[in-house]
Amino acid sequence: MFFTIPTIMTWTRIVAIPLIVGVFYAPLDPATRNLIATVMFVVFAATDWLDGFLARKLNQTSSFGAFLDPVADKFLVCASLLVLVHLQRADVFVALIIIGREIAISALREWMAQIGASKSVAVHMIGKLKTAVQMTAIPFLLYDGRLFGVIDTGVWGTWLIWVSAVLTVWSMVYYLQKALPEIRARVK
Repeated sequence: MFFTIPTIMTWTRIVAIPLIVGVFYAPLDPATRNLIATVMFVVFAATDWLDGFLARKLNQTSSFGAFLDPVADKFLVCASLLVLVHLQRADVFVALIIIGREIAISALREWMAQIGASKSVAVHMIGKLKTAVQMTAIPFLLYDGRLFGVIDTGVWGTWLIWVSAVLTVWSMVYYLQKALPEIRARVK
């Protein structure tokens, strides 16, 4: 199940990272760079939903796909945040919160899986909400202009990325609380 349609779509999110970063080094005017990077991010982020849908629909789910999907998401989000910090459109503190949480929760989930308690840190609605807010904030910040002549995406993106940071901490606390009984039982 290494090269199924859903897995190939997941791989495209990883391949997209240098393309999105590279746009900001292309000899284009800033508005064009912003638009291209935003469209690329939205298209590649949409493959996250689509690859899961196709995996279930085509009966092509696999443990490799289940592993690769969240890794691709985290790479895409983390790379985009680093670009935004470099462009001074996102605060480094926000990026550290979000990236640090991703590392911590990934490690927690791996450990919980090793001890057979992965259900206690299964994806929860707060984690889904955090992801939805992030996936809205990042393209707003990449675009960094007026959308439809009305919406200042820089302002909205800044507010949303801070909301995302709060949700990030909240979701991390939630997952740690769920894992705490298992951690206490195993640590002597």
